Amino acid sequence: MTESVARRPRGLGGSPWVWGLAAALPLGFLAVFFAWPVAALVARGFLDDTGAFSLTGVQSVLASPRTWRILGQTLAQATVATSVAVLLGVPGAFLLYRRRFPGRRLLRALVAVPFVLPTVVVGVAFSSLLAPTGLLGWLGLQESFAGIVAALVFFNYSVVVRTVGTLWARLDPRAEDAARTLGAPGWRVFATVTLPALAPAIASGAALTFLFCATAFGVVLVMGGVWWGTIETEIWYQTTQLLDLPAAAALSILQLIVVTASLLVANRARAGSERALRLLGHPVDTPLRRADWPVVVVTAVVVLGLLATPIAGLVVRSFATADGFGLDNYAALVGQAQGTTVSVWQALWNSLEIAAAASALAIALGLLVSYLLSRRPSSPVGRGVLAVADSAFMLPLGVSAVTVGFGFLITLNRPPLDLRSSVVLIPIAQALVALPLVVRTLLPTLRAIDPRLHEAAATLGAGPRRITLTIDLPFALRGLGLALGFAFATSLGEFGATSFLARPDRPTLPVVIYRLISRPGAENFGMAMAASVLLAALTATAMALAEWLGPKEVNPW
Repeated sequence: MTESVARRPRGLGGSPWVWGLAAALPLGFLAVFFAWPVAALVARGFLDDTGAFSLTGVQSVLASPRTWRILGQTLAQATVATSVAVLLGVPGAFLLYRRRFPGRRLLRALVAVPFVLPTVVVGVAFSSLLAPTGLLGWLGLQESFAGIVAALVFFNYSVVVRTVGTLWARLDPRAEDAARTLGAPGWRVFATVTLPALAPAIASGAALTFLFCATAFGVVLVMGGVWWGTIETEIWYQTTQLLDLPAAAALSILQLIVVTASLLVANRARAGSERALRLLGHPVDTPLRRADWPVVVVTAVVVLGLLATPIAGLVVRSFATADGFGLDNYAALVGQAQGTTVSVWQALWNSLEIAAAASALAIALGLLVSYLLSRRPSSPVGRGVLAVADSAFMLPLGVSAVTVGFGFLITLNRPPLDLRSSVVLIPIAQALVALPLVVRTLLPTLRAIDPRLHEAAATLGAGPRRITLTIDLPFALRGLGLALGFAFATSLGEFGATSFLARPDRPTLPVVIYRLISRPGAENFGMAMAASVLLAALTATAMALAEWLGPKEVNPW
């Protein structure tokens, strides 16, 4: 191998037309179905009743004490939930990725399930658990700050565990062993050797957790009552209840600032984690030791107390009837749900069809985006462009799904893209939400490919197409099962945008569940419990299969 070949970075070789087409498809999708609707909604907020530009509406919103109270609640909930998730997640990462014991892979799958559960289901689960008649009703946490934080930690615990754990599994233990040989106690080894090495992964996990908590919608909408909220729920309230577009525009700007800051921190920290992933060897783990009992106790309390108890309580409440316990609530799912024209089973079928279409679209676009972002151009300009594109494709994960859904209604309502009554509108919206997760799952796999494989193939005469098919594609397929699971589970439970776009004769299951819990009556509540269990079981099954099919060593975040 010549020196010029050995030093050649993995760049953007191949036909410019092929690369242009590969980039145009996802960029066009993002521009038409994300940038345009969001920009149109924000721009409409800066217009007065005559259509002239005006800052009056936005200024009045920013001057309102309610706006700053909601912003304060958003930041407070996200900060506290992120801190708790990190404190609990780091011990879990050590146990699940640094120690070896029977059933570890199953436990990893169980820990990952809450992240993809529908937000409405989690809100219903915690609400029933903390209600006066619930298992933990004596705590008095219904519609409380602590209850919302607990639900947010429930969702994001696995984000910290995965992000930190996959890097921790690859840390070279020789540095820690050397510190112990020199007489350093365990706490000092962790503080001076292990923790600095884990800092990029902890920062990345914390930034992503903060992002997900700050943009929480379904959980806070169900659990927050009239006092607690987030910017996301306030956007929903201003658009659906008050039709106040200037208020929604101002709030969307505030949310974009929070999202952009979180993404910048997450991307910078993730770059450090991925550099470590390429430099270190294979994952290293050791058998469980007696000295690990504190970590085992903390993780067991989290898994059994925080993760399992709300779901178990939801299952128990789904069997509760006026006469005791039985299958009445599940039998009622066959009939028409109150407030809709379809049965719960029909709504479930609608959800499955839409999720399948959305997953296929998200996977197709995600493969293209991941392949493009995994390139290593030699010029600083090329690297900068890819860094900007990386952040751009993460934006749909943080921008209000409510904003996107409402933006669809005011932009895709005229030829040549009059999609208001089209069945493809919801799959497009859900694919947009799932696309960042697909990219974050596939991209680390492609970036972890040793550049020497490409260099060796090029030296042997393989062209860019042959290299892509024989090297890059097999690596991408390793993460495809996990990406598909994330896409399907996320689409199945998506509620924010779907609540705007679902037609009355074709609602999805999360929309029906929210309608049921919003109406009085024990029968509606029982049906909502049973439907929530059904939806949770489907998403958990999809996630468990994805974990089983997914790669064992690659960071999916």
